[in-house]
Amino acid sequence: MVLHRGRRVLAALLLSVILLTTSCTAKTPGRFDQAQQDSSRQKSGQSVAKTATQGSEFNKFFPDDSDGYQRVYTQEKKGFAEATLKKGGKNIALLSVSDTSSVPATAAKFSKSTKKIGGYPAVELGNTQTAILVGKYQVKVLSRDPSFTASDRADWIEKFNLKGLAKLN
Repeated sequence: MVLHRGRRVLAALLLSVILLTTSCTAKTPGRFDQAQQDSSRQKSGQSVAKTATQGSEFNKFFPDDSDGYQRVYTQEKKGFAEATLKKGGKNIALLSVSDTSSVPATAAKFSKSTKKIGGYPAVELGNTQTAILVGKYQVKVLSRDPSFTASDRADWIEKFNLKGLAKLN
């Protein structure tokens, strides 16, 4: 009986030592720790400009539903509004308007543009995005389906009330 009790005490003592040493050792950084720190630091310096237009102001400039396409608003916040373009229940494209006063680099990419859509400077961003700059506002269309081409994106940008958006400045 004494031998059995001694084993229990020894097992409890060893378990305590193991728990104590493993909990007090420094944690080795994981492969995502640095990325998390960088991301947290970057976001803390960002904010929406006080002069940015409320996202709800942009909604009236979006194209209306037509030809079997349905516009569904998905996000609205200060300086930004977004809608999904659907056809037959399938997400075809993403439509957005953003105020570039919060991120001036966004507007800078249009300075070397040689292309125009609706009379405004336009840029192609990769194979799936087309954007124009209307004053301080960026109007962007992103393809969500391969059938929605650059030509389709340009057509939908022209369906926005660009003149009305220009007056919003």
